[in-house]
Amino acid sequence: MASIRDVAKRAGVTVTTVSRVLNNRGYISEETRKKVYKAMEELNYQPNELARALYRKRSYFIGLIIPDVSHPFFGEVAKYIEYYAYLRGYKILLCNSYLDEKKEKEYINMLKRHQVDGIIMGSHTLDVEDYKKVNLPIVALDRVLSEDIPYVTSDNYRGAVMATNLLIEKGCRFLAHISGPLQLNTPANDRYYGFMHVVSQRSVKHVVVETRLNKFDINEYKDIVSQLFKKYPEIDGVFASSDLIAAVVIRVAEDFGKKVPESLKVVGFDDVNIASIMKPSITTVRQYKDKMAQKAIDLIINKIEGNNVEVSNVIPIDLIEREST
Repeated sequence: MASIRDVAKRAGVTVTTVSRVLNNRGYISEETRKKVYKAMEELNYQPNELARALYRKRSYFIGLIIPDVSHPFFGEVAKYIEYYAYLRGYKILLCNSYLDEKKEKEYINMLKRHQVDGIIMGSHTLDVEDYKKVNLPIVALDRVLSEDIPYVTSDNYRGAVMATNLLIEKGCRFLAHISGPLQLNTPANDRYYGFMHVVSQRSVKHVVVETRLNKFDINEYKDIVSQLFKKYPEIDGVFASSDLIAAVVIRVAEDFGKKVPESLKVVGFDDVNIASIMKPSITTVRQYKDKMAQKAIDLIINKIEGNNVEVSNVIPIDLIEREST
């Protein structure tokens, strides 16, 4: 395996010059850079990234911990986070916590051992003090970890108000809201509060059910929706807290002889890819996942560089009407 000395010898420069090229330090002529890169290529030299990180006091790696990359929302956000991190010269180390406290702790420790410069947290199973002890810049994604850790979210409350009002304006008289687990402290809980505000203000009959904690389980969603339709067959409008749940609602509705949108209208949340390709396509509240990701990267890099940032960062939403209403 080639060493930095071998590269220096092949390029006809000093070891210090090769080090400066690798770490982009000091003035190096373009001709010298080309010589060093050519020697590295010929010798198949791979720099020791950990050593470079220690020298530069920065690794240019950012940890990303999310509940489940297979969930459409988190998968799409992770894609954009990687994209915007790359544009800024950073790489992403991706971790799936599955909302498991033990795994989340292990991943945080692993990321620290790998000298990441900061962590974007899309998972939230630990106590506030645990996050404060991480001793690295942290930005929360669609989570509130503590009053002084910056977070990025969408305008969940306004989105819920818009979705619920649309269902009522479309003639729905008995609404169901399928919420995420409200015991988890996330900005997404504002979808529940927005729904409750509208149905209370407009005196509309309603019911709310919650999904279980630590689960993004299609079979669980099917069971919840089936029980909902069995117990309340007169439901004619559903506001689901995600497009994935909305898709399940539409599928289960067929089994109960409910036609969408004729006898049942459905609104989701997120506007992930499946929302527009479903049949019927899903009316939904669009979260701008690209903007959320870009803001998260801006915040974490600013934190890494020691700059002050806003704690609350709320991205506007839009209601996208499609065939399900």
